[in-house]
Amino acid sequence: MLIWLAQWLQTLGPEWGWTRVFQYQTFRAVMAAMTALLMGLAAGPWVIRRLAELKIGQPIRGYGMESHLSKSGTPTMGGVLILLCIAVSTLLWFDWSNRFVWIVLIVTLGFGAIGWVDDWRKVVNKDPEGMRSREKYFWQSAIGLLAALYLVFSISENTNYRVLELFFTWVQSGFDLSLPPKAGLMVPFFKEISYPLGVLGFVILSYLVIVGSSNAVNLTDGLDGLAIMPVVMVGSCLGIFAYVTGNVVFARYLLIPHIAGAGELMIFCAAMGGAGLAFLWFNTHPAQVFMGDVGALALGGALGTIAIIVRQEIVLAIMGGVFVVEALSVMLQVIYFKYTKKTTGIGQRILKMAPLHHHFEKSGWKETQVVVRFWIITMLLCLVGLSTLKLR
Repeated sequence: MLIWLAQWLQTLGPEWGWTRVFQYQTFRAVMAAMTALLMGLAAGPWVIRRLAELKIGQPIRGYGMESHLSKSGTPTMGGVLILLCIAVSTLLWFDWSNRFVWIVLIVTLGFGAIGWVDDWRKVVNKDPEGMRSREKYFWQSAIGLLAALYLVFSISENTNYRVLELFFTWVQSGFDLSLPPKAGLMVPFFKEISYPLGVLGFVILSYLVIVGSSNAVNLTDGLDGLAIMPVVMVGSCLGIFAYVTGNVVFARYLLIPHIAGAGELMIFCAAMGGAGLAFLWFNTHPAQVFMGDVGALALGGALGTIAIIVRQEIVLAIMGGVFVVEALSVMLQVIYFKYTKKTTGIGQRILKMAPLHHHFEKSGWKETQVVVRFWIITMLLCLVGLSTLKLR
């Protein structure tokens, strides 16, 4: 929005020439991060007080860690603060004509709405389980599939008109349409290796990435500050990928696909980073507020959607390795427990407790040790992910 204001001011005379700085994505990204950070720090205490007044406290599962029982009643749904800061900052600083930022905002707020309902049921109904898995998965799938179906054509074309035209071409072709190489699955560390997916393959992969990353971040959000800092780091790195992907010169030099308009996603990533750091101020141990599903589901969905647009799904899995391992630990624990119970009559576990961070707590690690060490691992994985820009 401010970029349009700056363009209008420039028409009033040369004294407004300094507003040309608003045209630079890097400047607007810095300002978006600062806006979200300052807004979050300023509004955080008020949001926490309101959540406490409304008695929106976190219920703790009876079979959870005993050391976490003292956290019962801590205000939750703090993800509302994150989403508000991201939305306001992004709307202020990005170019409203950019379709990619809009789709990321829609997915983020859509998943946030699912998480809000889930958290609300936990609080109002005093049910630690919240929204039932099937219902939650249905709405996640609906948003993920719609986003994937739009992105498969949006990445291939430069305007919404051409996107609609390509969609009808796909329908008329009997749902058999070849996509350009930039819509293929990019393999890091190799030059120009792209596996063609086709429309159906792209939609399935995108759906899995969006829904999978959303749930993976949600499963990771179990300790004070554990999820939000990796989100900030991974999101910031995706912002770099967005910038170079949207720049035709950098994209050609780095041998990555050029996606026109993708650079504007750096503003969203910067806002997410600023909002995440502001939330961490209040979420660091001992936490004054929890993110809740409203924040975790939304941020995970945002990361997945951005990775799809910049064609770095595999790199997202590398940089978000902590999220991936946390999700796998739950899946393997459940599968192995059900398998052993069926075959032997007694369910057995691979880990002392899932997700993985609870296993380390059960093994004697303090909560802060688990959190900081997972941060360090994420930082290392992000550096590996960034190296794929040049190591080919």
